[in-house]
Amino acid sequence: GVHPVKPWELASRLSYFLWSSLPDEVLREKAAANTFTQQDVLSKEVARMLRDERASALAREFAGQWFEFHGFDGHLKVDGGKFPAFTPELRQDLYDEVVAFFTHVIRENRPVREILAADYTFLNERLAKFYGVPDVTGPELRLCTVDKFGRGGLLGMGAVLTKTSYPHRTSPVLRGNWLLHNVLGSSTPPPPNDVPKLDDSVASAKTLRERLERHRADQACSVCHDKIDPLGFALESFDAIGRLRVADESGGAIDNSAQTKDGKKFNGLAGLRGYLQGREKEFFTLFSRKLVGYALGRSVIPSDKLLIEEMQTTLSTGAGTFSSAVNVLVQSRQFTQRRNEE
Repeated sequence: GVHPVKPWELASRLSYFLWSSLPDEVLREKAAANTFTQQDVLSKEVARMLRDERASALAREFAGQWFEFHGFDGHLKVDGGKFPAFTPELRQDLYDEVVAFFTHVIRENRPVREILAADYTFLNERLAKFYGVPDVTGPELRLCTVDKFGRGGLLGMGAVLTKTSYPHRTSPVLRGNWLLHNVLGSSTPPPPNDVPKLDDSVASAKTLRERLERHRADQACSVCHDKIDPLGFALESFDAIGRLRVADESGGAIDNSAQTKDGKKFNGLAGLRGYLQGREKEFFTLFSRKLVGYALGRSVIPSDKLLIEEMQTTLSTGAGTFSSAVNVLVQSRQFTQRRNEE
């Protein structure tokens, strides 16, 4: 019931996986010569294709779908009256930043852990001014080390911080839920129908944190919010469009401290990244699941478990580069074989 895919089909699978496009002449030559059965040939093609500029499709499509910034260049859900700095030009820069970052991770074969732990991002003059980073001039994006400015990696990017906010204010719940699902791969049950709605008025005597803590006191709410809220609180130093701030919407001092249900404490972006580093295995497992589903164009199924575990182990040992996970995947039976169709 199972047989190897034909060389032409394997060339197409590789090309649409890594480039979202047709096979090029080199792939067609390999298919014609039927040399893909040689393991080193497949590995060399993966290395070549990931270095190619067409691999930026993985940044736009794979990373964009996973982390939900796909289409951010058309994002209109920001209160323009409250945030006039969020211009169409800035919105495009924010989208280009995250695409450039993932393109760099892929084409330069960087460790996958840098998605969260990198001390750099890509800025031009306009975006650098928006972030408060000095000495960046010109319209072109370039790699900038930004850890001393409270940024670095995916979690400090305005596109993600804006997408996980409400149009008029930040939301520790939206941001925490995004981190729980899209970084750690954890799920939460849907809220019960009788859960009381959070008082969303910034004119309330209570701060947003206090209102959330009051909301979380309800046992029906605490099941999810105990997991979600601490992650979101750590990002409260960023406003609804990703700028660093010292006061919240009500004028109160920012409190970006967090404590998880099991007693772990951390503060701000740096503390959050340290906490997530301790849960790196979960992140690598989710990365592997997402990559398998994207490459095969289907949902992950139980028979993929061993492949995902092999990819996760590969990422956890050694450099854990992007290509190391891709190589395990493209050499797998899932990628190189197919079931006979009746």
